[in-house]
Amino acid sequence: MAEELDTVTEKDDEISLLDLFAVLLRRKWLIIGITCVAMVFILVYSIISLKLPPEKSYLPNSYKVSANMLITDADGGGGLALSGSASSLASLMGVNLGASGGSSTSSLILYLTKSNPFYDAIAVNFNLYEKFEFEKSPIANTRTALSKKVSTEYDSSSGVLTVSYEDIDPEFAVEVVNFVVDWISSKLDELGVDNNKISKENLEKNIDTSWNEILKLTKEVSDMQDRVAQGRALWTKESTIEQKRIELELSAQQEVYKQLRSQLELLKVKMATEAPTFQILERASVPDIKSGPSRGKLCIIVTFAAFFISVFLAFLLNAVENIRKDPEAMEKLHVGKKGKK
Repeated sequence: MAEELDTVTEKDDEISLLDLFAVLLRRKWLIIGITCVAMVFILVYSIISLKLPPEKSYLPNSYKVSANMLITDADGGGGLALSGSASSLASLMGVNLGASGGSSTSSLILYLTKSNPFYDAIAVNFNLYEKFEFEKSPIANTRTALSKKVSTEYDSSSGVLTVSYEDIDPEFAVEVVNFVVDWISSKLDELGVDNNKISKENLEKNIDTSWNEILKLTKEVSDMQDRVAQGRALWTKESTIEQKRIELELSAQQEVYKQLRSQLELLKVKMATEAPTFQILERASVPDIKSGPSRGKLCIIVTFAAFFISVFLAFLLNAVENIRKDPEAMEKLHVGKKGKK
C-alpha cells in the first residue's frame, strides 16, 4: 500500500512539472515577446540618453571627482589638544570637543564637512541657489542636494581623508572639490588645530615687526648724526641722552630679533621631524571615466526582470483560464457575487 502511494505521489510530481513546462511552452511567444520588447526598449532608452546633452538627458553620465588629504591625529588618533582660543572658536561653530577639551582632527573634519556652514559656503561660492532652482526652501533643499553629492571617507589605517563630489559636469566637480580642500585647510587654521603652523606664522610676523623696528631705530641714529655733522643741529646734552636711548632700544630690539630667529629655527627643526596635522596629498583632476550609470547592467537587469514578469504573467493567465474552464470554480465565483449583492 505504501509503495502504491509513493508511486502515485511521484506520478503527481511528474504531472505537475509537465504541466508547468506545458504552460511555459504554450505561452512561449508571450514570454519571448515581452522579454524582447523590454530588451529593445531599454537598449534604445540607454542609447538615446547617451546621445542627448548631459543637461537634457534623463540618464546622463556622472563623474566622481576626489581629492586626498593626510590627517595626523595627535596621540595616534586618541585626542588632539587644542589651544584655548581654538576651543572657543570651535564652540562658536557648534563643535563639541568633549569634556577633555580635545578631539581627533579626522573627527573634527568629518563633522565640519557635514555641517550647514560647509554646505552654505559651497552654495554661495558657486551660486548653487540659482543653479538648483528650488522654489520652496532653497537653502534647506540645496543643503540636502549637496549632502547627496559631497562625500567624505576616512581610512583610519592610512590616515587618508578622501573628499568626493559627483556631478554631470566633471570640470565643475573639480572646482568644487578643490574649493572644499581649501575650505577645510582654512577652517583648521581658524580653529588653531596645527599649533606648530600657527606658532611659525606668529614668529615670522614678530620677526618682521622686530626687523622693521631695528631699521627704524638705526635710521634715527644715522639721521641724528648726519644733522650734527652737516651743522644743521648742535650736539647738546639732550642729544647725547636721546642717542643713548635710541641705542638702548636698538640693542634691545636686536636681542629680541636674535631670540625670535633662534626660536623660529628650532621650530623649523621640530616641524621637520613631526608630521603635519593636515597635508594635501592629491588635488582633484578632471576624470576621463564616468562613475555611472552602468547602462550595461541596467539593460541586463531590465531584461531579466521582464523575463520573470512574463513567466509570472503566463502562469497567471493559465490559472485564470483553468478557473473559467472549471464549472465548480465558476459556480463558487457566481455564488460569491450573489452573496455580496
